[in-house]
This record gives sequence, structure tokens and C-alpha cells, in this order.
Amino acid sequence: MASTEYEPPTADGDAAYADAAYGDAEYADAEYADAPARRSWRRRAVLVAVGILVVAGVAGGAALVIGDDGSKSTAAAGKAAVKTAAVQRTDLSDTQELGGTLGYGSEKPVKGAKKGVVTWLPASGATVTRGKPLYKVDDHPVPVFYGATPLFRKLGKPGTKGPDVKVVADNLRALGYDFDGVPGGSGGQTGTGGAGADQGRFTASLSAAIKRWQKHVGMEPTGSLDVGDVLVLPGQVRVGVVKAQLGDDAAGQLLTLTPTSKAVTVSVDTTDVGSIKKGAKVSVILPDGKETPGEVSGISRVASGGGADSDTDSGGPAKSDVTVHLTDSAPGKFDAASVRVRFTSQTRHDVLTVPVGALLALSEGGYAVQQPGGGLIAVKTGMFSRGMVEVTGKGLTEGTKVVVSS
Repeated sequence: MASTEYEPPTADGDAAYADAAYGDAEYADAEYADAPARRSWRRRAVLVAVGILVVAGVAGGAALVIGDDGSKSTAAAGKAAVKTAAVQRTDLSDTQELGGTLGYGSEKPVKGAKKGVVTWLPASGATVTRGKPLYKVDDHPVPVFYGATPLFRKLGKPGTKGPDVKVVADNLRALGYDFDGVPGGSGGQTGTGGAGADQGRFTASLSAAIKRWQKHVGMEPTGSLDVGDVLVLPGQVRVGVVKAQLGDDAAGQLLTLTPTSKAVTVSVDTTDVGSIKKGAKVSVILPDGKETPGEVSGISRVASGGGADSDTDSGGPAKSDVTVHLTDSAPGKFDAASVRVRFTSQTRHDVLTVPVGALLALSEGGYAVQQPGGGLIAVKTGMFSRGMVEVTGKGLTEGTKVVVSS
């Protein structure tokens, strides 16, 4: 068969010709043996046209159009609006936000240690300080003392020594009741089981001071103190949940106590808790969107959950509680709420940054940023944080405009 020059089919070409060009059953006929060449020509034409359109879409301006008859024409295109951002020099922090619960920390139950009937209870949310009654039994107050050793025996016999004696002496002095001698301390009497600074000796003068104090607060003025007469706590407390009712047995569960300062409890994966340090500064995002500063005050050494925990069905990682104390009074209107806590593990100071959307992945690897005129600047990336990324590159300076994807 003689070779003929191929011409692209016209819009009104006959059906037999079109069938042959696109793989009809007659394609194998000798008459259409050069169809593969024609199909290859059409594929190249399509690819060229697509390439031209891509270039036109990126750079804007005129687009080259190839018609069905092979003719070429130039169509003016409006220049597409390009969104840009300026390179900024700033500090960038590696942060993570975790959910937490705002409250007053863990609640500790209080069980009465004195026989009788409950005749008065405080209101939930009340703050109780040194010398003030926490509750009343048979109409006699049970005041709060500060210290580390509870009353575990009756104190009234002169010469009795121990840290519980010193707790009583220290609190009476703090409340303004003076007495002769200084139980405990370097100048005081020592007893068995510890140094003089942790011990005290019960004296007649101390007994007289106890009697004056008891009369003043409404207790029976006996000059001695028994188990359950006072409740020794580390410091001032806040009443959590009042569990007892008036008339209940005073030896049962009465109420719960919490710290007086608000705190946030955050459950953190044990694999991440190592990046959090006690004393670290954090930001707490409140339900109304406001932020207030805080500080990590405690990291639990007890992990819960995880695959080995038989009580956990989720199979998630084990978690530890991190306690954050607030250093501002901003959340005053919130006693309990779900919050977000922003932890900062690393900070990069005075670095160039661009929005993450400005990065272009290069086919040969790495990244670049594009200038509004179309030029590319190869960059190395550093820290990513909150939609921004640290970048360095030859010719990249503060204020340089770069294209940002929409």
C-alpha cells in the first residue's frame, strides 16, 4: 500500500474513518495500518496542550490554543490573583496542646475521729484556716491546726514528748497564745525518735495556754487535747463535697477537702510525659477563649491504662496525670471546666519564618519558596509550629514576599 501523508480528521469525517482511527474491529485492516502513528500524534498533541495550560495557570498571561484543525491562536487570559506573605523574623516554639480539667485538685475524704452527733457542717466551697472549726460534734467545734503529725493520743500529762506536742505548741503560738518555755527547737527538750527540732515537751504552761484557747473557741476548757479534738492539716483547705447530714454519727464520712487554689489536671501519655518538667511555664486556654498562665506543679509517678490494664478496654497507651497550678486569678468565674493546656518543649529565637503553605516540594527533593515573579528560592526547613515553619535560604531575608497557596 502506498504511503500517504496523514491529515487529522475533520469534524465531518466519515464514521468508517473515525472507527478505524480509534481501534474499531477494522483497525487491523491494511487500509488503516498507519493508525498507531496517528494515535501517537494525537497523544502528543494532548500532552503539549495540557503542559501549556499548566504553565498558563501558574504564571498567568496569554495561553496558546491548538484547534482541531491544527491551527494555533493566542488567547488573552486575565492575570490570576496571587496570595503572598512576607518572610518574618520572630521566635518560634515547639508546642503541644492537651485537654485538661480545671478544678481544685484531688479531693481528700474526712472521717470523724470523735464519738458524738454531728451538729454543724460547713458549706461546700468554704475555706477553712488555722483555728477555725471544720465541723461540730455535740455542739463543740473541731478546729483546724496546721502541721504534719496528727493527734494520735491524749496530750495532758506534763513531760510527754513528741512531734504531736510541738504541733500543738506551734499552732497556739501562731494563734497568739503564749506560754513559758519553747517546746521543740534547738533550745527545747528532745524526746525519743527524732531531733529536738521535731519534738516538743508538754508543760504546765502549755496546758494553761490550751485551756485559755479552749474557753475562747467554745470547747470544754480541760487544758488537754484528745484524739479528734482538732484536725491537723498541711494548711488552709477548701470544703469540697459535704457528705454527712446534721444528726449523723460523727465517726463516719463527713466531707471532702481540696486545695484552695485552682489547678488543672492533664492526662498525658507516658511516652510524652518525659518532655514535661516540673516548674515549666504553660498557658491554659479557658472555655471563653482567654488564656491564663500556669506552672507545672506535679507529675504523677503512677501510670494508668495501657494494654496491661485489665480495666481499660480502649487498649490505648498508659497515661500519667500532670498537675498545673494557675498563677493568675483570671479563671475566677470557672470553678470547674474543660480547658486546653499549651506546653512548650523547645523555642527557637530570632529565626526567619513563613507560612507552611508557602513551601513547594521539589522533584529532586527538598523545598523551595516562590517569589511573586515566579522565581524559586531553595530553602532548608527547621521547626514547625502552629502553621509556621522556620526557613533558611540564599537570598531569603526578612520582608521577602513569597507566594502562599490558598
